Amino acid sequence: MTTIRSAAELAAAHAIASRTEELFRRSGALKEGHFLLKSGKHSERYLEKFLVLQDPVATSELCAFWAARHRSPDGTPTVDVVAGPTTGGVVLAFETARQLGVRAIFAEEVKDADGTTRREFRRGFTIAAGERVLLVDDILTTGGSLLAMLPAVEAFGGEIVTCAVLADRSGGLASLESPRTGRSYPLRALWQLQLPTYDPGPETCPACAAGVPLHAPGSTGTAAG
Repeated sequence: MTTIRSAAELAAAHAIASRTEELFRRSGALKEGHFLLKSGKHSERYLEKFLVLQDPVATSELCAFWAARHRSPDGTPTVDVVAGPTTGGVVLAFETARQLGVRAIFAEEVKDADGTTRREFRRGFTIAAGERVLLVDDILTTGGSLLAMLPAVEAFGGEIVTCAVLADRSGGLASLESPRTGRSYPLRALWQLQLPTYDPGPETCPACAAGVPLHAPGSTGTAAG
């Protein structure tokens, strides 16, 4: 029975990953070219998540995968609140929570006097001690946005059930470790993909060597480089 169930779970995960990729491709969110990433590195492929998130039908379908995973057999939600960082995470948290019939909250970036960055929940948002929390976000690269959320949830005494993302381009992080407590939390992605990155310059980046124009995602023109 265990082998059969595992095979079924693998098949379901593969189907979900294929459908997630299809929705990204259909929306034009999987772009090819020569891109300058926030890290300063270059990539020949880039995920423009907002081209998916602007489509309510596609967004609802993606969130439904998370909602289905966090319901018991009788339909009762197995989480009490869904939380998200960043703009994309806010959209995803709201829709997932709507489908589950639970609360949705989000955290904003705050910069301390010493220059360190953290996240704290918007005024009025709270988590009761012991409440089960599902953290959701769009694209995982380094995990920084979700990592910054962990201390904020722990400070309230919330119990993080899972950290979930639409797409994982990190190379496959299995978990996220809280910088506050050192506790590790499971990380699940609907779709895992490999998007190689390169140091800038023709010696290391194939697109630089080929003279392909460099674009900074989110800008209207090419990036200096």
